[in-house]
Amino acid sequence: MTKPDDDELSKLKKSLDAIEERLVKVTNDLERTQIADYVTLMNRPFKLLWRNFMGGIARGVGSAVGLAFFATFVVWILQALGALNLPIIGDYIADIVRIVQKQIE
Repeated sequence: MTKPDDDELSKLKKSLDAIEERLVKVTNDLERTQIADYVTLMNRPFKLLWRNFMGGIARGVGSAVGLAFFATFVVWILQALGALNLPIIGDYIADIVRIVQKQIE
């Protein structure tokens, strides 16, 4: 066996340093993506179902509240336009407001 010379050792050291630097980068990327948390979640299907269920409920409640605010705003605008007594669309707006108010009662 021949003993490696200094040039081969320096090339080997550079290669190992490059591999170590790349490995640190990959490790940091994996930690940043939280892959361990994802794998843990995939191994607990009931926890995943519970989180999705709660997320669905939150989206449903948020949609209902948002729709209520939007509908209230539209009715308010229609009432304001109806109070202006516009010649053609005023009657239509008044009918719409009357129908909505009947439904609310």
